[in-house]
Amino acid sequence: MKKIILSMLAAFALSIVSTQLRAQESLIFVSDNLHCEDTVLVFTPAGADLSANMPTVFLLHGASGRYYDWSRHMDVQALSNETGFRIICPDGFAASWYVNDANRRNMQWRSFFWNELWEYCKKHFALDSRNTFITGLSMGGHGAISIYLDHPEYFKGAGSMSGVLDLSYSGQAKTRLPGIFGATDIKDEKCTIHYCVNRLDEYKAKLGKETDNKMLVITCGTQDRSFLPAADAFIAKCRDLDIRHIGMTSPGKHEWPYWVWAVRYHLDWFAQELK
Repeated sequence: MKKIILSMLAAFALSIVSTQLRAQESLIFVSDNLHCEDTVLVFTPAGADLSANMPTVFLLHGASGRYYDWSRHMDVQALSNETGFRIICPDGFAASWYVNDANRRNMQWRSFFWNELWEYCKKHFALDSRNTFITGLSMGGHGAISIYLDHPEYFKGAGSMSGVLDLSYSGQAKTRLPGIFGATDIKDEKCTIHYCVNRLDEYKAKLGKETDNKMLVITCGTQDRSFLPAADAFIAKCRDLDIRHIGMTSPGKHEWPYWVWAVRYHLDWFAQELK
């Protein structure tokens, strides 16, 4: 296992030291965009070349979480071994929402993702748009779909588990979220343009029939009273716009047992896309 420390102030600087983390690689980005360090865990199938091109999934955590959330609740290395996917778990921090804060002095997470994390992974892991996916839970469901909609040409597909696909449903809709987007109300256009469900029209207009070659996977527990309506609305709009997708609601709450169960379905459906 190796730990790589990267500085984004200039060219990448690499330092390798031993650690006890279970991931095969621990990348620590010292980022001007984040104004702090960001740890990223990388799980590669056992025996595979760490630098080889292989199916890859960016796996995002939810609010109040950190980069190690997924590995605290399940054996991510075993999941990587079983599915053949390289799994990359970034740190979205407790409430970055995986976006750029309107206040430039605060976290610019989306710029970090595209300009730093993505560029590093593209270079060192030979990312291929034909076998790269992104998914996440809750806040990370919003993040995964939103990042995918930025540049669908870089991915084969994306997913959301109990995702906040309409930000007005969030428990932070009246507190933190409006300020992130430079607004005072979550219904302000500065906020609503970031709702994933509101970005589907642009996505369809941009890709047209090419959406048939992509895959969106939207899952949510039927007992998830907070975000089930947002998932239902997103699935319905995909259907109305003739956007290829899998929408599945099944018994489950907004909690880890559901997400540990659902993530295997996401990776299985992504694997089917590669066939």
